[in-house]
Amino acid sequence: MAFFEDVYDLVKQIPKGKVTTYGHIARMIGQPRKSKIVGWALHSNPQPGIIPCHRVVNRKGELSGSFAFGGIEVQKKLLEEEGIIFDVSGIINLQEYLWKPDSQ
Repeated sequence: MAFFEDVYDLVKQIPKGKVTTYGHIARMIGQPRKSKIVGWALHSNPQPGIIPCHRVVNRKGELSGSFAFGGIEVQKKLLEEEGIIFDVSGIINLQEYLWKPDSQ
């Protein structure tokens, strides 16, 4: 499926220590109304460890409650290992950690 491949190609570009949102991915691949389908694509990740789905969060900087590869604590641990800091509510500061491919 071309949509899923576009999602995977983009997610592979997210550098360590950065995150993006489902909505940003949808917009970057020219499908701004398909953020939920981005989530389905990531849930179906055919290459865990190669496609860093853990670097995708919701628009508020919250982790996915249905992180496909071990749950929310695994996603949090992977991000913390990359230097991402969570606030006391478990939210990522998107002002600091949001991947902006045009400015990097």
